[in-house]
Amino acid sequence: MNRTRLLTTMAVLIAMGTFTAQLVWFPAGIARAYPVQHAINIVAAVTLGPGPAVIIAFMISLLRNLLGLGTLLAFPGSMIGAFLAAYFYRMSGKNALAALGESIGSGVIGALFAVPFAYIFMGNSVGALAFVPPFIVSSTTGAIIGVFIVSRMKIKNIIRI
Repeated sequence: MNRTRLLTTMAVLIAMGTFTAQLVWFPAGIARAYPVQHAINIVAAVTLGPGPAVIIAFMISLLRNLLGLGTLLAFPGSMIGAFLAAYFYRMSGKNALAALGESIGSGVIGALFAVPFAYIFMGNSVGALAFVPPFIVSSTTGAIIGVFIVSRMKIKNIIRI
């Protein structure tokens, strides 16, 4: 993929993630779940690879925070999930393992990273178990949506994977 196509694809995914953050979310425990963020992580991981997927996750989180649509907890979960999804996909070539990487990265590891992150930057000393269930719900829901989208993209030959 040439650089222009790569940057354009990244920009479209960032725009979709930022726009849908205000439309598609649901309360999950003490956090808000944004499943489209995780679906975009899967799409970026499978189509673009680890580097662009992490950049896309960072930019969506940054824009959501600048627009007041999210919290600082969006950063660790989305970026770790995007990286693990891309890494698992690169090692196996299977969409299901990309979804597993997203669920583990965002749902478990991202939630554990969110605990000190919330304490240092937000002044909130919530335990790890308060973050893990909502992060798992959000990331698993989004990963399922992302796998469906990627499988449809492969069938319709929308993008070369």
